Amino acid sequence: MWKPDRQGTRPLYEQIADHLEQQISYGEFPPGSLLPSERKLAEHLGVNRSTVIQAYAELRSYGIIESRSGSGTRVSRTKWGATPKHTPNWKRYAEGGHFLPNPPFMRKIREALNKNPSLIDFASGEIAADLAPMDEVANIMSTHNYTSYLGYDNPQGHGPLREELVRYLKKFRSIDTSDSSILVTSGSQQSLYLLTQCLLSPGDAVAIEDPSYSYSLPMFQSAGLRLFRLPVDQDGMCPDALIDLYKKQRIKMVFINPNYQNPSGTILTQDRREKLLKVAAELALPIVEDDPFSLTSYSGSPPLPIKSMDKFGSVIYLGSFSKIAASGLRVGWMVAPRSIVERLADARQQMDYGLSVIPQQVAMQFLRSSHFEPHLDRLRMQLQFKRDLLISTLRTEVPDLISYNIPQGGLHLWCKLLVEVHDGKLLDESIQRGVVFVPGSVYGSDSSYIRFTYARTKTEDIVPGIKKFAKALRALV
Repeated sequence: MWKPDRQGTRPLYEQIADHLEQQISYGEFPPGSLLPSERKLAEHLGVNRSTVIQAYAELRSYGIIESRSGSGTRVSRTKWGATPKHTPNWKRYAEGGHFLPNPPFMRKIREALNKNPSLIDFASGEIAADLAPMDEVANIMSTHNYTSYLGYDNPQGHGPLREELVRYLKKFRSIDTSDSSILVTSGSQQSLYLLTQCLLSPGDAVAIEDPSYSYSLPMFQSAGLRLFRLPVDQDGMCPDALIDLYKKQRIKMVFINPNYQNPSGTILTQDRREKLLKVAAELALPIVEDDPFSLTSYSGSPPLPIKSMDKFGSVIYLGSFSKIAASGLRVGWMVAPRSIVERLADARQQMDYGLSVIPQQVAMQFLRSSHFEPHLDRLRMQLQFKRDLLISTLRTEVPDLISYNIPQGGLHLWCKLLVEVHDGKLLDESIQRGVVFVPGSVYGSDSSYIRFTYARTKTEDIVPGIKKFAKALRALV
């Protein structure tokens, strides 16, 4: 966010005037558009109102802006002959299109973190740098010579990586597949984007869990899909609800996260998995299984994916390195029928001609290396330690105000507030005190829930972060 340079030699009002003129020339404020009031702009920039009055007077003297009593200050429609037909209305373009922006709470969280990087972050859904295999990846990159052809690769993904993923999926997830049934993506979100854009049509009805991370992704609404919720309890998603939903809405696809579900942390029970597969087979209904957290199982024995039980080819399986290694590698995968993989690979090729081959080679070497399993052991141990520290601090600071079920894997703690507090006000109060989290309404729940992600937070920040949150919560009770 731009601010005038108080240490510079130029007066503040001149800096502000120049900055506004630049924004106007770039089309950020089209001809005829309303500028912020003097008071609001002064508050935004942290200057006196008189400084903004001088800046506006400077622009007015050049005919760049004009002011009328009762109608505020606007960009001149005749500035240098720049009528609306000469200058694109970039604001209108930015607000147009069918690809929707992130939910308001997510934008607020992102803006708060960008503005104040010192905020204690319980919101970001990724692992911290000290949990990532930084040394292992550095060692791999220094000991392997990446001199292969760096042109466009196979649109399904780097062949040797897909072959390694076949072995990985068999060993760690009990999934039998072939390299031709694997599409390498930049992560689960790209996989979901390809599925929603290419296999579904506007107006189609899809089922997601309630609560669900999917609910926070505007890509579903951007694709024109109708979202219907499947309730999640302590045993995971309820398959019986799917039958009724299918009859009423003709559901085309089901999106689930059965292992350490985001955000609730629940595990879909075995009998419900079997029931879900049976229902899907009877209805010829595709299931999209997102499985980013299984290998974080604190016991070291993660539940098997539904895909490993799939005898009818009903399940499309999504995986990623983001939650178990490093989000920056941008490597994920999809296991699907070959016809689907080919269709989505063709679509992705139209977008970007495929992923960079070097991260794929690094991911392949990491999977093959002796570093992979020790890294998982260390990751589980440190995540469990952070979870326990978070819970013990909540028990100390807000034992009477919050409840939760203890997750046995994953990165998140899903909490229910035992007092009536508006989650937006609680988020604002927490940000002011130096800590940020995700309100439960982002995931489809009511305002009595919140999600703490402890994987990104530094260990030494967990206790002070929860203390700040506790003060924010008690201030609103």
